[in-house]
Amino acid sequence: MTRADARSHAPTVAERVADAGFAVGWGAAQHVPAAIARRMAGIAAGVMWRRQGTSVLQLRANLARVLGPVTSDELDAVTQDALRRYLRYWQEAFQLPSWSTQRITSTFEVVEGLEQLDAAMDAGTGVMLALPHMGNWDHAGAWATLRYGGLSTVAERLRPESLFDRFVAYRESLGMEVIALGDSDVTSRLARRLKEGRLVCLLADRDLLGRGVEVDFFGEAASMPPGPAALSVLTGAPLMPVSTWHADGVTRARIHPVIEPTAASRRGDVVEAMTQRLADAFAVAIADHPVDWHMMQRLWHADLPTRGRAAADD
Repeated sequence: MTRADARSHAPTVAERVADAGFAVGWGAAQHVPAAIARRMAGIAAGVMWRRQGTSVLQLRANLARVLGPVTSDELDAVTQDALRRYLRYWQEAFQLPSWSTQRITSTFEVVEGLEQLDAAMDAGTGVMLALPHMGNWDHAGAWATLRYGGLSTVAERLRPESLFDRFVAYRESLGMEVIALGDSDVTSRLARRLKEGRLVCLLADRDLLGRGVEVDFFGEAASMPPGPAALSVLTGAPLMPVSTWHADGVTRARIHPVIEPTAASRRGDVVEAMTQRLADAFAVAIADHPVDWHMMQRLWHADLPTRGRAAADD
C-alpha cells in the first residue's frame, strides 16, 4: 500500500481513539517522573488482566507453549508479569525521546556478544541484527544509534496514517532510519545500507506479510519472515540474533552467535535453514525470559484460521 492509498481510507473511530491515546501518552509522559509513570503502567497492566481481552488471552496461550506443563495459576502469574513488562515497554517508549545520551547508555547493558558486533562493524561489512518482540527494542535501537552512528529498520504500516507517522517520527527522533513495511524498495534500501557497512535491525518473530518461512518453534509450526536471512545472504553481512529483557531498572541484551549460511544449491534453501536457526535462537532467549516476550498476536499455524483448516484437511 502506498502512502496515498493509506490516506484514501478514512480511519475508524477506534483508530482515531488509538491515535489520540498515543498522542496523549507521548506528550504527557515527558512531564511525569519515571517512578509515577512506572506505577501508572502497573495499574494499566492490572486493568488489562481483569478485562481478559483478546490480546491478553492470546498472550496467555502463547506463553503456555513457551512454559510447557505448568498449572493454570502458574500460567496466570507469568502472564500477569508479562503484562507488567509490556506496559513497562510502553512507559519507557513514551519517555525515551526525552532521555539524555548518558541515561540511554548507562541503562543499557550488553551481557554477551558485544565484541563480535563491534568487530563486524569495524570491519565495514555491515551487520544484520534480528530481534524478537522482547524487552525494549527501542532502547536497544537508541543505544545502537549512539554507538554506531545510526541504524535502519522497518516499521509496520499502521492505521490511521497519522498513528504510523507518529511512530516514524518517534523512531527517527532516536536516530533511526525508518522504512515502511510493504514499500516496493524495502529490500534494496536495506541491502544498500548493509553494503555501506551500516547496521540494519529488524523485528523478526512475526510474519506480518503472510509470506514467511515455516519453522519449528517450541515444537509447533509457525512462520517467520525471511528478510533477515535473505539480506545476509544477498550482501554477505553477518546475521546476529539479539534479545533484550528488563532487569534491575536497566535493559539487558544478548548478542547471540552469528548464523552462518549453510551449504545448499538453492538460495531459498539457505534462507530457510538460516531462518530456522534464527527461530531456535529466539526460542532460547524467550525460554530464558518468558515474561519479557510481548507476543499478543496469533503466531502459530494452529491458531490461524486458514492455516488451521489446511492442517485439519491434510
